[in-house]
Amino acid sequence: MTPPPELLAILMVAAVCGLLMAGYPVALTLGGVALGFALLGHALGAMDLALLGALPARIFGVMTNTTLLAIPLFIFMGVMLERSRIAEDLLETMGRLFGALPGGLGISVVLVGVLLAAAKGVVGATVVTIALITLPVMLRHGYDPRLAAGAVAATATLAQVMPPATVLVLLGDQLNNAFQAAQLAKGNFAPDSVSVGDLFAAAIVPALMLVALYILFLVAVAALRPSAVPAIPPQPGAPTGVALALKLGGVLVAPVLLIVVVLGSILVGLATPTEAAAVGAVGAILLAALRTQSSRWPALLCIAAFVALMVLRAIAPQALLIVLVLVVAATLAIAIRQVARADFLAATMTKTTQMTAMIFLILIGATLFSLVFRGLGGDDMVHRALANLPGGMNGAILAVMLTMFLLGFVMDAFEIIFVVVPIVAPPLLLMGANPIWLGVMMAVNLQTSYMHPPLGPTLFFLRGVAPPEITTRHIYVGIVPFVLIQLVALVLLWFVPGLATGLPRMLYGG
Repeated sequence: MTPPPELLAILMVAAVCGLLMAGYPVALTLGGVALGFALLGHALGAMDLALLGALPARIFGVMTNTTLLAIPLFIFMGVMLERSRIAEDLLETMGRLFGALPGGLGISVVLVGVLLAAAKGVVGATVVTIALITLPVMLRHGYDPRLAAGAVAATATLAQVMPPATVLVLLGDQLNNAFQAAQLAKGNFAPDSVSVGDLFAAAIVPALMLVALYILFLVAVAALRPSAVPAIPPQPGAPTGVALALKLGGVLVAPVLLIVVVLGSILVGLATPTEAAAVGAVGAILLAALRTQSSRWPALLCIAAFVALMVLRAIAPQALLIVLVLVVAATLAIAIRQVARADFLAATMTKTTQMTAMIFLILIGATLFSLVFRGLGGDDMVHRALANLPGGMNGAILAVMLTMFLLGFVMDAFEIIFVVVPIVAPPLLLMGANPIWLGVMMAVNLQTSYMHPPLGPTLFFLRGVAPPEITTRHIYVGIVPFVLIQLVALVLLWFVPGLATGLPRMLYGG
């Protein structure tokens, strides 16, 4: 007797979860289990192997997707900024600015974490950077180790939702595919699209809302338990007043300006995410060059020539524009050489290649998984299940949110985006869910699953680099208040969807 294809689809999902919990590599697990069940389904007459003929075309589509090209560029930008130690200067200066207040150092960690999250866009790198820089300082000044660990872990996961997060790039691409499929299923053969820029704009207010909630929590702790977040005594000879303000401006202006240029060019439509990511990568090289022991004039001249080129491109004679392009190219080449001599470039390229290869290998494995899942009738089964849930669209969205939250125990955000979103997003969008709001809800939910105990990946990253004074129990207990804050943010987004849809509507209309 031939088993129902849907049963094989369910068993395939269960097999993947079991193998992931056993510690097998994600990408190879997705691809290997899918191939095994494809062969089993063919042997039992439940699936035609000819369906796998679509796999090469799908992989080619992934490799030629210009939107996904932004991923290695954003990763490069973040890793280069990490190697140039900009974060250390930021934290030191911000700590002096707020440290005289109870909880001030914790607030400084959150604010610096926001900038790092926006600059890096990758949680793992942000966790390691913030933890190595901040935890020893917080412990040395008497901070409660639980609060210190929780604040660092929560702040680092902002890289999941703070544009230009890599997660948002991938989620925007998958939601766009699902949105267009849903419209085609409705008979709309000129479908609208959801761009990564839409999702970036939608995520800004929720991300800043999370930052505000984190800071309010730290202020409340400072008021109720000042001994847990003591003030930092001023250091003899440390800059104060105008000198401190000038130093803060010196370390803050360059990275903030880079983030504003990258994100602003996307939001106002001057550049695609890929083009803006390329500008960000070049900007990170120039900032790193400014921090080397070499001369600063090539990087400064390159920045000045690039700004002049952008301002004058519509009015200047062509000869002048050509000269400016040549100046940018020549000075950039010198800056790259300086960065390479300072040992920044090779390490950045290696890390970028490793992370990009990991993401795209997972994407290829997930592509095979979703193809076989669809071939076994899993898509139709999920559609029927969501449509028959009590509560209609709201009940279906709630079930999907809960499922994604629980999957965070065993799957990384990338796997959830590649495996789960293509399956559940089309039926939700067919029911009438707003794709922008749904994307932000998913992003915040994924951020929460990334940090909740006992298996949140952020906690493992933190455990690997935390000082010995911080135990696993400190990390697990310390993160609980921040997980609750995340759930509060999800509830606010549920009942006030304008927090996500307001800014995109203001920028792009509709």
